Amino acid sequence: MRDMGDEEARRFQQRPSKNVLGGKLTSCSMKPLTGFFRDGCCNTSAQDVGSHTVCILATAEFLAFSKARGNDLSTPHPEFGFDGLKPGDRWCLCAPRWAEALAAKAAPKVVLAATHEGALQYCELADLKRHAVDLN
Repeated sequence: MRDMGDEEARRFQQRPSKNVLGGKLTSCSMKPLTGFFRDGCCNTSAQDVGSHTVCILATAEFLAFSKARGNDLSTPHPEFGFDGLKPGDRWCLCAPRWAEALAAKAAPKVVLAATHEGALQYCELADLKRHAVDLN
């Protein structure tokens, strides 16, 4: 039996890709490229200890909040191919960080169809729905 490469092993161990509504997980963003696997989706696996599962629509308020908490998402880091997030960008955010922002009244909007069901381990569906951009 052949050895799997790191990337192949991660994909093999991924949880089924369903969103918080029970449907197929849709893409969050290809530009900027996001996700734990950098595949544009908020897919997750056991290796994703941060649970990068909530697809957000970044706001200036949230970006300032995140920077103040030590996670600067707005400063470019070209050495990593990261241009920095701007208000309006979509991004796979760690579910615990979204819950923290919610408690601080700084939670960004959420794209439910692109938010992995794994986020429900940290976030209440009702809270995510209240911040959803994709509900009728």
